[in-house]
Amino acid sequence: MGQENGPSFQLKPLQSTKEMRIIPLGGLGEVGRNMMALEYQGKILIIDMGLRMPEEDMPGIDYIIPNIISLKGRARDIVGLLITHGHYDHIGAIPYLMGWIGNPPMFAAPLSKAIILKRQAEFPNHPKLRITTIQNGKSFHLGPFEIEPFRQNHNIMDNFGYIIRTQLGTIVHTSDFKFDDNPVNEPPTDYERLKKIGKEKPLLLMSDSTHAEEPARSLSEQTIMENLEEIFQQTKGRIITATFASLLNRIQQVITLSERHGRRVIVEGHTMRMNVEIAQKLGYLKAKAGTLIKAQDVSKYPDSKITIMGTGAQGEERAMLMRIITGEHRFLKLQKGDTVIFSSSVIPGNERTVQFVKDQLYRQGTAVFHYKMMDIHASGHAGQEELKETIQFLQPKFFMPIHGQYSMLVNHARLAEEMSIPSKNIMVAENGNVITLSKTAIGKEKDSVPANYIMVDGLGVGDVGEVVLRDRQNLAAEGMFVIVAVVDRQSGTVRGSPDIISRGFIYLRESKELLREVRRLTVDVVNKSSVAGGAVNWVYVRDNVRNQVGEFLFKKTERRPIVLPVIIEV
Repeated sequence: MGQENGPSFQLKPLQSTKEMRIIPLGGLGEVGRNMMALEYQGKILIIDMGLRMPEEDMPGIDYIIPNIISLKGRARDIVGLLITHGHYDHIGAIPYLMGWIGNPPMFAAPLSKAIILKRQAEFPNHPKLRITTIQNGKSFHLGPFEIEPFRQNHNIMDNFGYIIRTQLGTIVHTSDFKFDDNPVNEPPTDYERLKKIGKEKPLLLMSDSTHAEEPARSLSEQTIMENLEEIFQQTKGRIITATFASLLNRIQQVITLSERHGRRVIVEGHTMRMNVEIAQKLGYLKAKAGTLIKAQDVSKYPDSKITIMGTGAQGEERAMLMRIITGEHRFLKLQKGDTVIFSSSVIPGNERTVQFVKDQLYRQGTAVFHYKMMDIHASGHAGQEELKETIQFLQPKFFMPIHGQYSMLVNHARLAEEMSIPSKNIMVAENGNVITLSKTAIGKEKDSVPANYIMVDGLGVGDVGEVVLRDRQNLAAEGMFVIVAVVDRQSGTVRGSPDIISRGFIYLRESKELLREVRRLTVDVVNKSSVAGGAVNWVYVRDNVRNQVGEFLFKKTERRPIVLPVIIEV
């Protein structure tokens, strides 16, 4: 897991039947990277193993995954991994982490299982996963845990919450969810099932908080369908839709509407094509023969008979929409008369890149529709009224908000208080906290476990930490300044004039006087730091050059490039 993961911390096994530990390793205090560990009678049950995308100040980082160092040495105690659904913020870290915890058995719905196995095939040297298919309402045992999956609506099929029964009491984990009476491609919310769970008097409810700050109820997919239909009816040119690769409900809606209006559909983007293929094989996504065509066949049909669907609604650099806009796509070029639909909301932090994409589309003469203009995207997460109804249906003794930024967790906790759950029975926790649950109380242990970011960079997992990331940030912000000095071993003095290489700091041709001063300073520092004919501590010499040149450059420019002195003895 790399060298910069923070201190190792291993919890002693909890043997008591009177207490349970709940340890969030990701997803609390952030959106994404969801992972939760439940420990009872010395056994550990894990729920989800997700990733999150890097932030803007993380150059070169591909993904961020949970820190599982606290589970080191506990592989024999881990009875299983439960998967709620097939979104990468819940399954994306599996290829990187499963081998570190002994490759325990995994339990997932058919769609989630297929997506996990398809992605695992891209990691051929990793352990072969053992995945058991779960079914709605069909219970199974893992150590001291009896587990019953229950279906929940989201924006991907096969999404399950879990009822976890123990001698201590019943724990309910909602997964990501919303209430939808008219979903696409799946049954509506089963309110009676939720009320039945409530009759068991759950000890603890852990509930999705992603939209706990949104007062409105989540929109039904039926509303989205009707508004998309309006766009299809009035559009005479090509329709280009951009959404998440995993939003299979929206993909089905676009296919259905395209068939209704005589359009062929091109699906672009590796992950979206993979998800469509998997969902079709499982019968979760339906398309008539001949509806789906390849991008190279676009010229065979009139514009009024073409729908193009792919990724890029977040302004991703290599996604389909950006490649079409910049003219990099081999077969698809933007043209006047195109209508572009952004069928997703903007993820916080992506506002600027999404605005850039919209501006480029308008410049090239396209019509643009997005969720702020009309309801063409529905969140997969419950709003405040649905969250309160969930608490009302389930009637838990204790409550713990999960999945969301800290403000979301706090506001969800306030909703629980409004629903008459005492504040002492509500636990607002963050990643790494160790929560202790008994029949009579819920509390936070003094010690916490490491839950810092583990960064994936190419094939490296955890080998990029705070030090390396800080260097990358400095390089991006201030640049690099390399000084190469050749030193005579006998005299201990610099031969000739030091060479200087500057990248991202200054333009050498326009800074000749500054460079002359740096060369003079370098020669002076090296000559004073070395001893003729004697043993020289070249580490000391390099550090001296780095420090004094760095201070000089800051005094002259008020910038701090990374200074790399190279001393060559001859």
